Amino acid sequence: MFPDSDDDSDSFERILFRGGFAGSEDDSDEESRSSSYDEDMTFSEIMRRVHQNGPYITAFEGGGELNWIQNMTNEDWEELGRGLSNNTRLETVCFYGGALSDERVVILFQGLTRSSSIGKLSFCDNELSVAGVQSMVPFLQHANSLRELNLSQTHFKSEGFNMLFRALRNSPIERLTCCSCGIASIQIDTEHIPEHLTYLNLNSNIIDADGCRGLVELLQREDSTLLSLCLNNNTIDDEGVTILVDALQNNTSLTSLNLLNNDGISNHGMTILLKLVNDVSSIKATLQSNHTLQNIYINPGEPSDPNQKIQTNIKMATEVNVKNRYSTEAAGREKVIQTQLHVTNRVELCRLQDVNHSVYRDIDPLHLPEVLSLIGRHHGCEELYLALSSSVMALFSTVNMKKCIQQERDYHAAKAAEHIAKAEQLDAKLAAMEEEEAAAGNEGDNDFDHRSNKRRRK
Repeated sequence: MFPDSDDDSDSFERILFRGGFAGSEDDSDEESRSSSYDEDMTFSEIMRRVHQNGPYITAFEGGGELNWIQNMTNEDWEELGRGLSNNTRLETVCFYGGALSDERVVILFQGLTRSSSIGKLSFCDNELSVAGVQSMVPFLQHANSLRELNLSQTHFKSEGFNMLFRALRNSPIERLTCCSCGIASIQIDTEHIPEHLTYLNLNSNIIDADGCRGLVELLQREDSTLLSLCLNNNTIDDEGVTILVDALQNNTSLTSLNLLNNDGISNHGMTILLKLVNDVSSIKATLQSNHTLQNIYINPGEPSDPNQKIQTNIKMATEVNVKNRYSTEAAGREKVIQTQLHVTNRVELCRLQDVNHSVYRDIDPLHLPEVLSLIGRHHGCEELYLALSSSVMALFSTVNMKKCIQQERDYHAAKAAEHIAKAEQLDAKLAAMEEEEAAAGNEGDNDFDHRSNKRRRK
């Protein structure tokens, strides 16, 4: 049953990919990277290689069509779980194409309770429900090397996903993929969020606005690590987009948002996404837009469709974010210059966002000369002429305002001087009156004393 010679052993160990094993990609031997397939491998042969813990065997893979998978007993599944748990070389474990059922997963994870090496676990296209996910929880809570988990095309639905997410709260997991799992509602507790999660793929589920509300906790965390959120082929509408956009207003981690093939998203929803990355309702709004998102994927439209123009402007804004990905302040300044201070671009954006007031209303008139100089440097004479035409009244009001301020200052200064002089005159009059009163009082006292003396002599 087992190979007897060293040559046979070496040939077997190099790579038997679909038969059960994959060799290391770092192996420099071209022959060892070549593919080999053996449908007739037995479970005993598979387990021997698992227990040998060979240095070149880094991946274990099994499809539902393979004989050794079809012929495994419950005892075999538990033995395989123990073998995978004890192997310190395996980095990837993959079962696909109906290889697993709830019953098999439960038995497999009775043996597979831990791992010091498995970094990727993939159970795609298997008949798994909540019971299957629940049996994985102890392993997920103790898999200290697990970085990637893919459970796409299973059937654990919302309950299974929420259970899975809670189980991963202390995991080093970075990438989680759950496509086509029947997920609708999402319940995320702030106390049960994987601290290192950077990629979440929930494509091809039935997530709607309520499901988007569940994702808010993940997006609004101050220490959010999520870089990519995939929600293609769901049932998200404009309400769902609004919920996501509100959560992303202050998010500084997410760089990619995928919303392809959500037919409920109309031009209104796309406009909301545009305002997220470049709100032209005011200069302050532009500066406070999201400057982190580098990609927003939504359905393309025809060149003449309004949504195509919206997407074009979304792409322009996200390209500015890419260019200034190390400085959100620089991204904000560039958006102001490229859109608010570019008449042609601003006219289109104002039309798309239903903005109908002049940008120069937001600019201190005293700064207009500096702003016009900025337009001339960045956009040339034609844009400078258009800007002058739009701001000429504000520019004139700047001159008048300065003159009025100067006149008002001079008026009050003159009035103040007059008031001081008048006060001094009144003070002098009061002093003179007080002196006269004092003198008159002294003379009266002298006459009174003289008459009193004459009466006493008589």
